[in-house]
Amino acid sequence: MSNSRPGLWVGILGLTGLALATVAVPIFLIRPFAPQTPGMLDIAFTLKQWSPLITAVALGGVLLLGVRAWRGSAGTGPKAAVLITVLLTATMTWTARQNHFEWKFAPLPNAGYVRAPQADFVAGQDLVLAVALDGEAVAYPVNQLAYHHLVLDSIGGVPIVATY
Repeated sequence: MSNSRPGLWVGILGLTGLALATVAVPIFLIRPFAPQTPGMLDIAFTLKQWSPLITAVALGGVLLLGVRAWRGSAGTGPKAAVLITVLLTATMTWTARQNHFEWKFAPLPNAGYVRAPQADFVAGQDLVLAVALDGEAVAYPVNQLAYHHLVLDSIGGVPIVATY
């Protein structure tokens, strides 16, 4: 890196850091089962909204500065650093366009069921989501719904999606 002008590297690393922070901060702030404040969520959703544009601009800048740094470098170390920063920024640009929050919560198809007397894994104080339809009743333990948030089921012959 020493063969290139320091200003190029400040720009490259700054833009790469900006792209990384724009994508990483919402992932860190929006976590299931962790305390969250309205201010934290405001920051996360604002960054999530602007991250596709910010990361695209950052990638363009890293590419432009990277070409200049590449041409001014004689060794393989600076060129490898250019490739790494371009790849990292490109990955953040792709990630900014993904809805990774939905990856965390996949519906639970083909859920296993037991009758109430066999449900020894549900304590008396546990919360359940209960549904009654056409003479049939079921209860879904909330602690088991917590990960998936969705259960595809059929009650009384009617397909439902249980969620909370």
